[in-house]
Amino acid sequence: MVINGRNCLNPAGVDEKMKIGFFTNFIDEMGGGIGTYSYELIKNLNKIDKKNEYYLIHHTSIDLDIYIINHEILIKMCSLPFKGIIWRLINTPLKLKLRRELDIVHDPYGVGALSFKMPFKKIITIHDLTPVLFSHTFSLPVVLLHKLLLSRTLKTADKIIADSNSTKKDLISYFNIPEEKIKVIHLAADEKFKPLNDEETKEVIKKYNLNFPFILYVGTLEPRKNIPLLIKAFYKLKKEENINYKLIIAGKKGWKYKEIFDTINKLDLQKDVIFTGYVPDGDLPALYNAANLFVYPSLYEGFGLPPLEAMACGCPVITSNTSSLPEVVGDAGIMIDPNDIDGLTKAIYKVITDKDLRESMIKKGFERAKMFSWKKTAEETFKVYEECYGEF
Repeated sequence: MVINGRNCLNPAGVDEKMKIGFFTNFIDEMGGGIGTYSYELIKNLNKIDKKNEYYLIHHTSIDLDIYIINHEILIKMCSLPFKGIIWRLINTPLKLKLRRELDIVHDPYGVGALSFKMPFKKIITIHDLTPVLFSHTFSLPVVLLHKLLLSRTLKTADKIIADSNSTKKDLISYFNIPEEKIKVIHLAADEKFKPLNDEETKEVIKKYNLNFPFILYVGTLEPRKNIPLLIKAFYKLKKEENINYKLIIAGKKGWKYKEIFDTINKLDLQKDVIFTGYVPDGDLPALYNAANLFVYPSLYEGFGLPPLEAMACGCPVITSNTSSLPEVVGDAGIMIDPNDIDGLTKAIYKVITDKDLRESMIKKGFERAKMFSWKKTAEETFKVYEECYGEF
């Protein structure tokens, strides 16, 4: 029997090719964590799966290796206001309804495009529930999009992938999603995040003019990342201990970041807190290697890649004791209450002044980072594809 071009007498597809669609628009948009997730997952799926066909769904034709070796479904954006939302909610669903050859479509964002009835199985990845739990820190269109469509998308998805057990618990708690519908698949640091020697880091140090000891933060400038608290702890440390360090904040401006710069101006830290802006992925390993300490006091994370990347590079990590971060860092880093300025100040001082502690954290960080790999992420994701395909 054949339905929609599929051999339903052989649903496991032993001799068939699965045709898998995957949204890669966040790669086109240089979309932070979701862009990294999309790229690394596709790259590693291509390594482990030489049989099936992948169709990358996006809106801008760009010269990138994954587009060369896979099929593309290019859906252009319009020039109207809120064009990104229109692309996701109108253009793309209408186009995909006609793609009868697709067996599965995986959306790494999870809201909007797959909220509607489609002729294929739908898999979504939920990285976190920040627009729901921290709605005051997001723009109105993003909040409305999640309020209107997230619940529907979760219910209509055939499978849900969560980055962490923390996110899985949130999905069950806030949306009453059946536990068996959710598969937890951890992310990983890319293989390029590793220890480097002085020769390998000198160009990046020169590029960003980092010829001094520094404490590093990497991530988008947005309220949830809790950067003002980090700045206040850094100020307290300089005032009380007179440390000869600078604070480097590496990342693009996101939204509602005015408080960050207001805090710096109020504390007169313009010369001691340095913003690099967006740092290309190729520069990040050297930046982590050059840093004396990585601090990530985020209020909430679905996974939290930067602490893992830092540990893989041999940089000691201080992060929050909330959400998924303990799940990622384990006992390799120092956990602090993200609302406790004094606690963060003391933790930073302890790491930069205690050589034995630093060496212990670096060693534990290496071992912790080895527990995660994109190959493992791809293998576990592919099992979800096979399970979903077997349900036809």
